[in-house]
Amino acid sequence: MLNGLLYNILMGKFDIFNKFSSAVVVINSDKEAVFRNNVFRRVFPDFKNLEKFSHKLNYNVCALVSNDVKVHSPIEQALNSYQDFSAFVTYQTSNNELFYYDMNSTKKNTYHIIVFTDVTAKIQLANINLRNQNLSKKISLLENDKKNLSKIKLQAQSQAMKLLLLNNISNIIRESINTSVILNSALNEIAQMFGAFRAYYAGAIVGVETFKITESLDKNDIGKEINFEKNANDCIKKNKVSCVTCMKEYREAKPFREIVQRVILPIYHLNKLLGVIVLSTKQKNKFDDTLEVLNGVSSQLGNAIIQAELYKKNEQMVKDLTKTLKELKDTQLKLINSEKMASLGQLIAGVAHEINTPVASIKSNNEIMKKMIKLIREDETQALFKEINEIDSEAISRINRLVVSLRKFVRLDEAELQEADINKEIDLTLDLIRHETKNRIEIVKNYSNLPPIKCYPNMLNQVFMNILMNAVHAIKDKGKITIDTSYKNENLSVKIKDTGCGIKEPDKIFFAGYTTKGVGVGTGLGLAISQKIIEKHNGKISVKTKLNEGSEFDITIPSGWGI
Repeated sequence: MLNGLLYNILMGKFDIFNKFSSAVVVINSDKEAVFRNNVFRRVFPDFKNLEKFSHKLNYNVCALVSNDVKVHSPIEQALNSYQDFSAFVTYQTSNNELFYYDMNSTKKNTYHIIVFTDVTAKIQLANINLRNQNLSKKISLLENDKKNLSKIKLQAQSQAMKLLLLNNISNIIRESINTSVILNSALNEIAQMFGAFRAYYAGAIVGVETFKITESLDKNDIGKEINFEKNANDCIKKNKVSCVTCMKEYREAKPFREIVQRVILPIYHLNKLLGVIVLSTKQKNKFDDTLEVLNGVSSQLGNAIIQAELYKKNEQMVKDLTKTLKELKDTQLKLINSEKMASLGQLIAGVAHEINTPVASIKSNNEIMKKMIKLIREDETQALFKEINEIDSEAISRINRLVVSLRKFVRLDEAELQEADINKEIDLTLDLIRHETKNRIEIVKNYSNLPPIKCYPNMLNQVFMNILMNAVHAIKDKGKITIDTSYKNENLSVKIKDTGCGIKEPDKIFFAGYTTKGVGVGTGLGLAISQKIIEKHNGKISVKTKLNEGSEFDITIPSGWGI
């Protein structure tokens, strides 16, 4: 049948090749293209000289005579071959686009019939599959980076919970001199952290290994005398926290219906045992890392109990120590602020370093992907990957800006007096709380052209942060925060106004420990610390507020105070 077909072709009936789906060219013995089918004419541009067409074709060949250009031409090789000739060739258009073909040549009498089968789509598909495999590997790496970030987040949350417990108990101790209030508040905080369903404090009875419950979340326990097993008593004598699984809380207690974890925290003052805090929880988690926090709690509570007992006996001495107590509170606030910023700086430095490592990897991969996108020939696919690449680039930039903002905000290396652009410092703080204001709170900035102000930038940033976060929390749904800055008569003025719920007792907001937020949300130290910072700058801070209308804080700092 093929011979008959070729016979018909040789008889001049080349038109049959127009039914072929591949491009066909017939070349005579004079190397002239005597026939090109419709597909050939549609795919390849017209030419008068076969050699000119051959120059645009190329294929892999190991030429012994490299100076002979014709060796590299698949058309030339097909015409010189005495047998059927096949090759994988590339065709380069005038726009430098590459197309791929399987070229097959057969000779009949004085004619060479060359068929070009387009395999470009197949090659591109193979390339896309290869790129997809590479992208899958990158996605896997990104998922691993995400897991690492999650671990860092969990560690940070755990550390924050520990600091919150210590901070809350410190606030309780500072706010009260009543032993019962201190112990009950501490029991609530510790029980919440451990998920305890029972919690009480039992004071030590002198001379025996017996304790008497004096404070408990269950008032029916008060007054009971209890004894523990030998192992528990040994831990108590060594001032070690005991954590065991048991069926009974103490010797005389009724058994539980299921095994529970019991934690015993000895409370010492110097070498004197004051009592124990006992917790019972159904949680099966290990508390090894959390138990370390309890050692700090024990020390604080031991001191607090002794102080409270001494206060009862020496109530008259309070009047004589009022002035000293005020100075002590001021010192405590400064120490708290210093420790807080130091801890925050270390935490942020660590987090920033941990974030930068995976982000650098992501950024590098994204740049590689950007270069590879140019190789994609399909417009829709290229546009899709280009959009993904641009989104990732913006996300990486936002992470980098956030890390830089965090580092600038803490600036523990800038504790010395220096000149600063207050407008930029406020913008820096706004960047850090953008996640709180985005799509909810409108920020209106009425900035004046300010000269450089001598100040402690990191301290002022803390003031701006405290006031702005209070404003954010005061706005329950949507609202507006307006910031005005001005400079007049060598005085810097910063006004921050919100449309929040207002403050019920504005005359108390600068007192240490006073907070309008719920338990465990606010410490009551933010504005007290802010006032001390502004006073350190020889400035003033005041507030105007109306319930359900909002509040406005006014900060004034003389520009030449630090000269």
